[in-house]
Amino acid sequence: MCDSAMLSFMQSMFLFLGICMLASNISGAQSVGVCYGRNGDNLPNEQETIDLFKANGIKKMRLYNPVQEAYQALRGSNIEVILDVPNRQLQSLQDPAAARTWVQDNIQNNIPGVNFRYIAVGNEVDPDPNSGTSQYVDYVLPVMKNVHDAIVAAGLQDQIKVSTATYSGVTSGFPPSQGLFDENAKGFMDPIIKFLAQNNLPLLANIYPYFSHVGTNPPGDLQYALFTAPNVVVTDPVGNREYRNLFDALLDTMYSAVENSTGQNIEIIVSESGWPSSGHKEASVENAGTYNRNLINHVKNGTPKRPGKLVEAYIFAMYDENRKGGLDTERNFGLFNPTDRKLKYQLSF
Repeated sequence: MCDSAMLSFMQSMFLFLGICMLASNISGAQSVGVCYGRNGDNLPNEQETIDLFKANGIKKMRLYNPVQEAYQALRGSNIEVILDVPNRQLQSLQDPAAARTWVQDNIQNNIPGVNFRYIAVGNEVDPDPNSGTSQYVDYVLPVMKNVHDAIVAAGLQDQIKVSTATYSGVTSGFPPSQGLFDENAKGFMDPIIKFLAQNNLPLLANIYPYFSHVGTNPPGDLQYALFTAPNVVVTDPVGNREYRNLFDALLDTMYSAVENSTGQNIEIIVSESGWPSSGHKEASVENAGTYNRNLINHVKNGTPKRPGKLVEAYIFAMYDENRKGGLDTERNFGLFNPTDRKLKYQLSF
């Protein structure tokens, strides 16, 4: 082979190898985790649960309260963790010293063994008096600031981002480009969005097409909610964006609300999403499997407002939780049966 031919061959080989490596990196990227709810009396222990995460290739977890046994099991796993400050603890952490102690005890004392990624200060706190969480409204932002200051003081601000987990119930507007925070939530959310923007922090949001689907009368298009609609269902005239699934519409509505509240560059992490397998005519093993499989496959594509930008999302939940209150569906969001630790339906991470 002559020198020029050899050079051409080598260049082609390097290009081929580079493309293969890039494809491998893209296919290996995982953006979907699972929420580890523990409100049950028949659940596997923490070590068994972390082993189940690892055995199924689940590399992200949301943990709803500090649990030392979970920390011990997580050590060395490199599973990325969202750790919540539970709503009931918010009032006590208004004291900056108490927030520093909380960060010391639950974060610093467990690093480097545990890979903390986000801290969710409160979950679905909503000023609406009917929400059941309105009593916590005055605590969320002060505690976010205190916990963030403690993270900065510990030199962990590049590793761990402080936020709060909100939900679609605080937004309104249609089509998605018209998304706004509701009037009753605007005074609560606007200062939070300003704080997040000033400190380059994300917003966590629980996005549930299931609840939006069954909450309309009559219920909406099931295929639209399950990512299986064959055609465009909603066209947004702003940007001529086309929506084939309700997940994208709900997430982009939240993005619009954030943008209209001075948060143009804030990233949204989907801190919960899922579909129940029992308790309602639309809550079946088949529908739950369809939704969660399609969610895993879909998030790599972004949304019409953020095309091509991978969405980080967490499926709710690891197990059915038999001690949860409310409707029967609330106890049936689990991916795994607690008793035999087997998936309810085919699912791959």
